[in-house]
Amino acid sequence: MHRYRSHNCGELRAADVDTDVRLSGWLHNRRDLGGILFIDLRDHYGLVQLVARPGTPANEALGSLTKETVVRIDGKVSARGADNINPELPTGEIEIEVSEVEVLGAAEQIPFTINADDGVNEERRLEYRFLDLRRERMHRNIMLRTAVISAIRHKMVALGFNEMATPILSATSPEGARDFLVPSRLHAGKFYALPQAPQQFKQLLMIAGFDRYFQIAPCFRDEDARADRSPGEFYQLDVEMSFVEQEDVFQPVEQLMTELFTEFGNGRTVTSPFPRIPFREAMLKYGSDKPDLRAELELVDVSDVFEGSGFKAFAGKHVRALAVPDTGDQPRKFFDQLGDFAVQQGAKGLAWVRVGEDNALTGPIAKFLTEDDIKSLVVALDLKPGHAVFFGAGEFDEVSKIMGAVRVEAAKRAGHFVEGEFRFCWIVDFPMFEKDEDTGKIEFSHNPFSMPQGGLEALETKDPLDILAWQYDIVCNGTELSSGAIRNHEPEVMYKAFSIAGYDKETVEAEFGGMLRAFKFGAPPHGGIAPGVDRIVMLLADEPNIRETIAFPLNGNAQDLLMGAPSEVEEARLKELHLSIRKPQVK
Repeated sequence: MHRYRSHNCGELRAADVDTDVRLSGWLHNRRDLGGILFIDLRDHYGLVQLVARPGTPANEALGSLTKETVVRIDGKVSARGADNINPELPTGEIEIEVSEVEVLGAAEQIPFTINADDGVNEERRLEYRFLDLRRERMHRNIMLRTAVISAIRHKMVALGFNEMATPILSATSPEGARDFLVPSRLHAGKFYALPQAPQQFKQLLMIAGFDRYFQIAPCFRDEDARADRSPGEFYQLDVEMSFVEQEDVFQPVEQLMTELFTEFGNGRTVTSPFPRIPFREAMLKYGSDKPDLRAELELVDVSDVFEGSGFKAFAGKHVRALAVPDTGDQPRKFFDQLGDFAVQQGAKGLAWVRVGEDNALTGPIAKFLTEDDIKSLVVALDLKPGHAVFFGAGEFDEVSKIMGAVRVEAAKRAGHFVEGEFRFCWIVDFPMFEKDEDTGKIEFSHNPFSMPQGGLEALETKDPLDILAWQYDIVCNGTELSSGAIRNHEPEVMYKAFSIAGYDKETVEAEFGGMLRAFKFGAPPHGGIAPGVDRIVMLLADEPNIRETIAFPLNGNAQDLLMGAPSEVEEARLKELHLSIRKPQVK
């Protein structure tokens, strides 16, 4: 018999009764019923129940061991009585009568329970992540991640893509988030940068003639954490294709996502094909460029209804309305709670009216609306008896943010939110440039390497704020999975686009010399995208926080509490790297 096991803990069944077995694993749980010990033994594959009778060496040994001790046991498989079968366990019809126990790895008293979610805080969990990963939910999430990545690789190869690796040590980039820098020992005072994304390298692969590339790529960005973004590092499915237009990129990605979310969605359906929604339309209808389409309500711009209105709260402002049908029997509490929710999003309040019989309006602002206002609202919103209408007024961006959140919340509360589905969409036609509110400077709004719609002519003749780019996002259930673009592959277009954003020719050549040089030697039209692997798994696992799908994430302060990173470095190492530390002065 094998030194440690003849079977794993998840594979024994009723057909194995009377078989002598050897198992190894962790002591998951223990129950003492009248001197008889029932032990749950756990390994990677599952749980099995052990039985140790009173007066036996096995009973004495197992009764004194702490939970999470690693043991090897020998025993015989026996059938459980009909009343003791556990239908929740694959091994629930049998148990193991233990005859011998060997301790393989002693365990100290554990800092939190493994076999139940006891509400331990995240910092503690990350400090003891190796224990946290023993929990069933976390183990399942990590194995889901493994399966998803494996499936991505197989599906991408089947779609004709080739997996290639790009450098980790590279040059700094002036765009995007802050780089993580790596000092050079051989070149004093100079630094490598960890890649924020393999952007330039994957474009160079297209210029080199490889046509269809993909990579499960590690990316490094020195940015703050949030629920759907892990600080420090993350992984993305990096994709690039040659001789393509926008729809050519959409086709394989849409096929991949449909297959992936169907296979691992645990019964949830995928709506297909994915709608294409222009950026400005998305902001107007949904208040967001990452709309949750499970909420089957839309916002409507009714600013013109109140243009010059006597209702001073709305006059001269951008006004967005949300009509919610089938609310005739909703109590006042429904409206008050939505108002409280809007305040939590930053609103001063939430104006609303009800639509009664004959389209008569009631509610806090009904008395301020003229007969013409009401008629215009009925037409604009297609109002019917039983509708409720919520209003937001103010600056465009502020109203979009608040009413976009209210749209989803109202849909959930009023029964217009679809569960059990993955609703994807493409957001297209992003503006190429935007104006910085503080400085008034024109800057790139998205990816600086994107091709402007209309090419060089558009850059030379249009107002920069009116130029659209061949840029797109893929969104699922309100989560942005990725941005992508058809790339600019023409040097003159690149020079002009960067000049509009304030970069002179010399700066562009200094920062992007490798890319520009490549463009001058025959660059094909190309484009790509890079869906976030962590976010894909987060959606499939139905987890609210991305760190729940990563084996060893940094915490919200970008610290590794288990390994102690970031850490100080001894003076000799700093000297070797030509560095000195200048800490901020404590006030």
